[in-house]
Parts: sequence; C-alpha cells; structure tokens
Amino acid sequence: MNYQQTLDYLYSQLPMFQRVGAAAYKADLNNTIAICSLLGNPENKFRSIHIAGTNGKGSTSHMLASILQEAGLKVGLYTSPHLKDFRERIKINGEMIPEKNVVEFVEKYKHDFEKIQPSFFEMTVGLAFDHFANEKVDIAVIEVGLGGRLDSTNVITPLVSVITNISFDHTALLGNTLELIAGEKAGIIKNKIPVVIGETTAETKEVFIAKAKEQQTEIVFAEEIYQVKNARQVNSEGLYLQLTMQKNGTTVYESLLSELPGLYQQKNIATVLSAVDELNRQDFELTEGIIRSGIKHVIRNTGLLGRWQVLAQNPLTIADTGHNEAGINEVLKQIALTPHEQLHVVLGMVNDKDISSILKMLPTAAAYYFCRATIPRALDTNELALQAAASGLKGTVHDSVKDALAAARRSAGAKDLVFVGGSTFTVAEVV
Repeated sequence: MNYQQTLDYLYSQLPMFQRVGAAAYKADLNNTIAICSLLGNPENKFRSIHIAGTNGKGSTSHMLASILQEAGLKVGLYTSPHLKDFRERIKINGEMIPEKNVVEFVEKYKHDFEKIQPSFFEMTVGLAFDHFANEKVDIAVIEVGLGGRLDSTNVITPLVSVITNISFDHTALLGNTLELIAGEKAGIIKNKIPVVIGETTAETKEVFIAKAKEQQTEIVFAEEIYQVKNARQVNSEGLYLQLTMQKNGTTVYESLLSELPGLYQQKNIATVLSAVDELNRQDFELTEGIIRSGIKHVIRNTGLLGRWQVLAQNPLTIADTGHNEAGINEVLKQIALTPHEQLHVVLGMVNDKDISSILKMLPTAAAYYFCRATIPRALDTNELALQAAASGLKGTVHDSVKDALAAARRSAGAKDLVFVGGSTFTVAEVV
C-alpha cells in the first residue's frame, strides 16, 4: 500500500470518532493495552507530560512542546484531531511523522490489528508511542483525545499531569454535570505524579482535590499562582498577544509575547508556566529566555493551526476552532474586542451535539453563511439553518465551507470582520 491507500484503509476499517462520533469511542483501555503489549510497551520508553481539559489543551500542549524544543530537547507531540493532514497528530520537534513510517507501521501490524479490532484513535496512539520510542525522544507531550480516565493515552506514567479546565462538551459520553466531567478528566491523575489544574469552578475544584488526595499527590492550581496583567493584542511583524505575568503578586514576565494572539490564551499561558515550574522542580533547566522564546514562537516551532488564525486582510478574516459553550464564549469576547463594522460568520457544526445553547449565544445582528464540513458527523446545512433561525440567526445556505467563505468575503466591506468557526472540521477546510 502507498500512503493514500494506507489512509483509506485506516479511515474505512477503523471506527474514527472524528468522522462518525460516539460509535468509535471505546469505554475501556483493553485495546490500547493490547496494542502497547504488541509493540513492546513503547509508552514506557520515553518521559512524558499528559494534558487533558475541555478547552485549551491543544494550545497548552503546543506551548509546552515549543518551550521544551527551545531548551534543545528532542520533543514528541501527540495531539488530536488533525486539521489538514493525519500526520499532524504525531510530530517530533515540529516535523510530522514521515509517510513511509505510517505505511510501514500499518503493513507490519495490520493482521494483528484485525484481531484486536482497535478504533482509529487507539491505533494512532500506538503509532505515536512507537514512533517516539523508536526515535528516542527526550520527552513527549501527550494530549488526551476525549475525557481522560478511559482515553487511550491514559496508559502513560508522566512526569506531570495537566488539566486545563472543565466545561460542557461530549456530555453523552462524559456526563451531563461539571462534577461528572471533572471526574473523567481527573482520571489522568496518577499516584504520586504532580498535577497542575488551569481553571476551576466551585463544582470541579473539590473533585480534583479529592482525586489528588486519593492518589497521594501534589496538586497545583495555576489560577491561584499566576495573575495576568495588561493583556492586549499587538501588531509587530504579525499579530501577537502581549501580557505581563505576575506570580503570587510579583511581576515575573514583563511584555511576554505569544504567537497565539487570542486573548483567551492568557489562561493557557498561566497553566503552561505552572507546568514549567513543576518540570524545573524535576531538574529541567527551563530559563526565562527559553520560556519567552517558546511561547513567542509556538507556531513556528510546532505548526499549530486554527487558534484565532488570521486568514486574510481586507476584510479581516479569522478562523478559530472553539466549538463548545466555553470556547464559543471566549471567541465572542475576542470578536467584541476586534474593531469591525459588520460581522459575517461562516458557520458549520456537528450532528451529535445539542447545539441550541451555542446558537442562542451567537449575535443576531451578524450575517450567517451556513455550511457543512465534508465528514459524516457534520450537521446537514439546511438543518443547521433551521435551528439557527429558531435562535434568531439569519443567513444563507452554501454547498461547502469554501463556498460559504467566498460568499462571506464577497459580501463583506473592507472594515467588516469575517469569522469562520462552529467546529474544528469547519476550520480545517479553510486554514
């Protein structure tokens, strides 16, 4: 098989949550354990950091990987889902796994997998761990796919666990209260392995404290240690987020720059700095210069896409992967702070979530361009337009994301803002 045939095989033979939804979710670790055993337990052959959370885990993972790269380390990075290329999920120092490695891995283990019958995600985790072990990475940053406790990545023993935040997403699988969702995410907290929590609520904090106590481990709350001051966007040979960070009330980073310009990144940066503090307690030497450079050059170092990403100017066109209530709320705050006359929204969503609460959040004064990403999970465009109309949102229906974006840009004036979002898969088709 060549690379494309290998991908076609993976997409057709292995249930893939990204494409089909809950049917691909496996509620135990048995398959992953079987795959890791088949591969010689590669998860035990490299150091790691494990990152869960409802929002921000992708940005946090990439920032940590970028900082570790700036320290001269060989850094594996496992994330999901991918936007453009399957190989985005598995990188070493920003370089995607070679196509031939994917082909050889599948050819070598194809018959074994047919016995194990893994999901697409379980197989991909095995591929990532095998690649990192073979390439002898110094450390790997591993992002949880969904939840935590039963996620395929939860077979590693990391140096530190990180949980960014908890909000409502995948409630059919993880639970319909913040406490239940927090309990699933807290499943990555392991015995005597320190854990960093980014943001908490009254409902979630006690869940994390109880789990850390049960696992006899230290728990750190980033929001109680780091405070953000003077966060703003600056345009200096590109759009950056500039902010001052205080630690326990004392300024430690003046004019810190991030290549991820969304103002919501300030919460993720506080989480990253807390995780770095923990790594430094474990004899890493991540200096201020390394940290500054890693945060500033995160896109250059890792290739991260889709986080308040400027696609074009005149009219200003921006894409962001925020897709649940908390994520959309942050996006709406950012839109409000971005100077514009009329707002044009290219919107596509998935069919296995209750989107009514999100639609009610969106501004009725905007012009909408409804579309459908080319995956089975995508919500039918006419159904989306119908549900949107019930929330007072008016717009036009388009055959594809690209058609919708082209229509929005044609309609928009020079001082208008065009925003693309609603789901990761909508953004994936235009970045």
